Amino acid sequence: MKIATVTLNPAIDQTVSVDNFRTNTVNRGQSMSLQAGGKGINVASFLVDAGYAVAATGFLGQDNLEIFERFFALQHINDAFVRIPGSTRTGVKIVDEANIQTTDINLPGQMPPQDALDALLKRIEQLSASYDWFVLAGSLPPGVPTTIYATVIDLLKARGKSITLDTSHDALHKGVLAGPTIVKPNIDELQQLVGHILADEAAIEQAARQLLENGSQLVVISMGEKGAMFVNREASFIATPPRVPVKSTVGAGDAMVAGLIVGHIQGLDLPTCARLATAFSIGAITRTDFHLPAVETLQAYTQQVSVRAYQHSS
Repeated sequence: MKIATVTLNPAIDQTVSVDNFRTNTVNRGQSMSLQAGGKGINVASFLVDAGYAVAATGFLGQDNLEIFERFFALQHINDAFVRIPGSTRTGVKIVDEANIQTTDINLPGQMPPQDALDALLKRIEQLSASYDWFVLAGSLPPGVPTTIYATVIDLLKARGKSITLDTSHDALHKGVLAGPTIVKPNIDELQQLVGHILADEAAIEQAARQLLENGSQLVVISMGEKGAMFVNREASFIATPPRVPVKSTVGAGDAMVAGLIVGHIQGLDLPTCARLATAFSIGAITRTDFHLPAVETLQAYTQQVSVRAYQHSS
């Protein structure tokens, strides 16, 4: 089973560790790293760690390719990115381990020319000849139509492919209507989608069920330290992680997406899939390098995840 990820707006992640970070003053950093990033690229990295063949596509600026090409070679990810003029953006992440807080500064990214958009759709069509699962993840760069994910979903569904969508704002709204196999918003993105605050589990579950009406098979709502809600047509479950030392929350949702796909490929039932996906997410927050921990550690996390059925009203 081969998986392809689509990242339209990747970034070089500049992660700075600053304990007790404060605004409007001088801070002393402990360390700094640069890494190829972007939601789909992170998902690809986690999936390779889990033992799967992965391709990654999207747009990359020609002027700072090296960090991405080096990462793809190191991780054995099939580089199917479309090159565009300019530089891929840098995103700054200030990680305060002392207070378990992460501050993100995200720049808008490069605008791809129209011929690059056409080339990307052709590239995805080519990948669909040999890849089974597709992950559409992350924000859109300037100038890209908000219907782009819906267009890709329609293309892939016509070829019988499975699709996971993890995005936000208008791209999420339009993409959900196309009925991807799995939709994975976080609680804030779901609230933006429905247009109001979701005050309790009942409201969250009801909003998730609305998304299933467009043809999706599974909706997963990540809720931070409260865990995640997993909703399909038959049932709903809430997975709660154990308390673990948190290095960074960056990449937790991407790891969960990887775990969801692994669970589906393995044919796991929903509670077991929820446990595995949550364990992947725990593995991510205990590290800062977008890699899964050792298999034994991941298995231990899986056993520590609590999963309970949520009884929705009919």
